[in-house]
Amino acid sequence: MITVQKAAINTALVAALVGGGAYLAMGYPVIASSTNTGSQSSTDSAKGGHQANGITEQLLTGSTATRVRNAVLAANPGATVHRVETDAEGAVYEAHITKADGSRATVKLDGSFNITATEAGRGR
Repeated sequence: MITVQKAAINTALVAALVGGGAYLAMGYPVIASSTNTGSQSSTDSAKGGHQANGITEQLLTGSTATRVRNAVLAANPGATVHRVETDAEGAVYEAHITKADGSRATVKLDGSFNITATEAGRGR
């Protein structure tokens, strides 16, 4: 017997897969959405490494990546998270996203996973 919660999760996963397929068709890798907390894709692993102030940003993994992703998606419903990483420009973490309206942004977070800033136009 499928519970209502399992049915909702299954529906959300199917929607994410269908939406992700459309997004991939546009040439954008999908590594996470509001229903997908999977790891970074190998395509995006080649990105990152941005340096500023003598610091090289590192891609996040595991529970830290999940917590950053969850905080960003809670504040930006319907967004797609392209990658999450450490920040070399003052924040502890950052997430590169495309918002539900299609605009790109970089979301900055502190060490407690609180959003401290959102920079428009800096996604990916």
